Amino acid sequence: MKNSRRQFMILSAAGACTLALNGKVQAQAMVAETDPQAAALGYKADATKVDKAKYAKYAAGQECDNCALFQGKAGAAAGGCSLFAGKQVAGKGWCSAYAKKA
Repeated sequence: MKNSRRQFMILSAAGACTLALNGKVQAQAMVAETDPQAAALGYKADATKVDKAKYAKYAAGQECDNCALFQGKAGAAAGGCSLFAGKQVAGKGWCSAYAKKA
């Protein structure tokens, strides 16, 4: 079978689309509490489960969805975080880098 330039261009475009979509799917992965960076920051997907003795900075009402680092919409179930590139955090989560939105 002889490959033509047209076939090459079609296959190249399909490959580029596959790579782009693969990156987008991976960007939607949730951060695990066991992730080394998440563990170092004391990340919890449910802010009510934060160890208040270990993280005295924590106060009720502090959640990812009202943090300045949260990149999703307020009240969203999940969204991006500038600390965890390519992953999403739970909107009701918390970590020690919490900074109240202005």
